[in-house]
Amino acid sequence: MTLTDPDFKPSSAAPTTPDADYESSMFLNAPAAEVFDALTTLSGLAGWWTSVSGSGLKGGQLTFVFDAAPVVMRVDEAERPATVRWTVLESAPTPEWVGTTVNFELMPQVEGCDLSFRHQGLTPQLECYEDCKNGWDHFLPSLRQYVETGDGNPFWSAADLERREARRPRRQSAAAE
Repeated sequence: MTLTDPDFKPSSAAPTTPDADYESSMFLNAPAAEVFDALTTLSGLAGWWTSVSGSGLKGGQLTFVFDAAPVVMRVDEAERPATVRWTVLESAPTPEWVGTTVNFELMPQVEGCDLSFRHQGLTPQLECYEDCKNGWDHFLPSLRQYVETGDGNPFWSAADLERREARRPRRQSAAAE
């Protein structure tokens, strides 16, 4: 099952500068308060991204698990319903993420909300950029699907496995060059 979202606007494949952060935006047909909960509660985060433990409240710490590799983030800001910001403290699968910040800005609309997302420090200069961009291009629409339907496509879902399998030949051919 391939996840396609015509309203999702990912960072361009060719950023204008090599130090441009990954950014995207989209409309979510859900109240900002519900999206905020999906970004700050353990059940919400697991519903669209991956298994997690800790606290999503300001000053808390979240430990996300990808396979057996943890990613630890400090919650710098969690202001209902508009802003969530994390700083990456540890990242076993992507060490380049350490010190980067993940920002979610929610703008309530009459019906739903606009999401502006920025992973500050995730730039084309990083070795992991293409894989990480591919991940966000999958998981941000998964967030949208989760808040709109109650079912996302988190890590290890059928859609996630399909996405990762499709990337495998490209990574193997790039490594052989």
